[in-house]
Amino acid sequence: MGSINDKIAFISGGASGLGKAIVERFVAEGATVLFGDINVVGGERVAAATGAIFLRQDVAEESDWVAAMSEVQKRCGRLDVLVNNAGILGTGALETINVAAWNRLFAINVTGVMLGCKHGGLLMQRNAPRATGSIINISSNAGLLATASDCGYSASKGAVRLMTKSIAINFARRGLGIRCNSIHPGPTDTPIFDAYKSGAQAQTDAMMSALNEMTPMRRLGRPEEIAAMALFLASDDSSFSTGSEFVADGGGTAALAGM
Repeated sequence: MGSINDKIAFISGGASGLGKAIVERFVAEGATVLFGDINVVGGERVAAATGAIFLRQDVAEESDWVAAMSEVQKRCGRLDVLVNNAGILGTGALETINVAAWNRLFAINVTGVMLGCKHGGLLMQRNAPRATGSIINISSNAGLLATASDCGYSASKGAVRLMTKSIAINFARRGLGIRCNSIHPGPTDTPIFDAYKSGAQAQTDAMMSALNEMTPMRRLGRPEEIAAMALFLASDDSSFSTGSEFVADGGGTAALAGM
């Protein structure tokens, strides 16, 4: 029996990367898992492999969140865990930012998380015999310390960090048993980095070396390591944790640069 046995969980962006690892771990730990993604082919593949239920979802569209939570209610009657995982990379250097790309970044990374908290939280408030649940927002260590080359990504992930705290305190002060925490991964070995693993071997080796040097542990994180932290926050073992940030970045935010 797993630590979230019989819980009902929904995960956004579950077709690949961190989301896929969280889907797999939650299923293995006994949860009934539904997940969304715009990647239909990948989503159907993960569903077939895990037994989780896939729903096509664009997190930036409120109607998709309404539909997803309605499906959770219809199939399961409640929601115990929500992981706002879906996100995209940033817009690059300040002087070259395209406003349309900036707005899309915030629509997915910030508005998408807000909509998940809104509609997932509303469903959790209907849980019997009382409002309970755990909302887990995937931020980044770039939401704790700035990335000089990409102000948009840091701004969006920093917004997730403080949004999480606001929502957590709001629920707690209203006497609701719904917790909300954020996870802040460092660079993690997901399909985002696949492009750096192909091409000329010398260039690939140099890029991977640079990525590994981003953490004192000198390696990329593994998706299953982030999934394990999500599992802790989804379980009753973290029942006294809300409004907190949980960092898994190989020590990347623990030391002064160059020291």
